[in-house]
Amino acid sequence: MKARVLVVDDNVTNLDLMAYLLRAFGYECTALPDAATALERARTGYDIALVDILMPGMDGYEFARRFRADATLAATPLVAVTALAMPGDEEHIRKAGFDGYIAKPIDPERFVTQVEAHLKTRPSASALAATSSARAVSAAASPQEIGIVLAVDDRQSNLDLIRLSLAPSGYRVAEARSIGEAMSVVRRMPPSLILCDLHMPPETGFTLLEKLREREEWCSIPFVFLSSKPWEPKDRERGMALGVRKFLARPIDPEDLRSHIDECLHRGDDSHRG
Repeated sequence: MKARVLVVDDNVTNLDLMAYLLRAFGYECTALPDAATALERARTGYDIALVDILMPGMDGYEFARRFRADATLAATPLVAVTALAMPGDEEHIRKAGFDGYIAKPIDPERFVTQVEAHLKTRPSASALAATSSARAVSAAASPQEIGIVLAVDDRQSNLDLIRLSLAPSGYRVAEARSIGEAMSVVRRMPPSLILCDLHMPPETGFTLLEKLREREEWCSIPFVFLSSKPWEPKDRERGMALGVRKFLARPIDPEDLRSHIDECLHRGDDSHRG
C-alpha cells in the first residue's frame, strides 16, 4: 500500500502539480492551500508532509514549529518545498524542524523520487499505526469490549474530530459521509452506537434514523444526534419519539463526547438529557 502524503502550498498551481504527480504514482494525497487547516489534518495520520515555506498567515517555519511540538507527529517526515534553496537557507530550514527540502520549481521527472527518498529516512506513520493497533487489540479482552461507533457526517473534518476524540478511549470509529454509506456499514457490521449529524443536505439524520427503525434488529442500536445548530423543540420531540438517546451540540469537548458515549453504552438509558 502506497504512503499517505500531505501537501501544503498556497500556490494552487504548485499544489495541483504535486498532487497530480503523487497520485499518478499511486500515492494517497491530501492537498491543502491553508497551513492552519493542514496542521489539524496532519494529526489524522500521514506518512510524510510536504510544506511550502512562504505562505500567508501561518508560514512554513511556524507550521514546522507546531508540527514538531506535537508528540503524535514526531515520527512523520517533514519536508520543505521551497524556492529558498541556497546553502544558508538549507541550514535554517533544518533548524526549523524540517528533515530536508525539495527545491522549486518542481522537476516533474524527479519529484516523486525525491519524496520517496525522504520516506525512507523514518518509520512511516502507517507502520506505527499498525503496531499501535496490534497492541490495542492484543490488550483488549474481546472485540465487544472495544465498542464500535458509527460516525455519520458529510464533512470529513467532523469525522476526523470524532475519531480523534473517541479512539484514545478504545472505541473503534467507522465513518460514513452519507445515509447510503451509513446503511451499508450497518448491514455489514452493526455498530454499538450511531453518532449522526443532523443536517446532511439533501437529507437529514432523521432519514437514517427512520430507516433504522424499519428493522427490529437495528432498533436497539443507541442513536445520538450531533449538530452545530441550536436544537429546535420540534426536532427534539421528533427524535425522542424515535428513541434518540441524546441531542449534542458542537463544538463539544472530546472528554464530554466520550462521557456521553460511555453513558449511552454502559450507564443505562438516561435518554434525553444532554
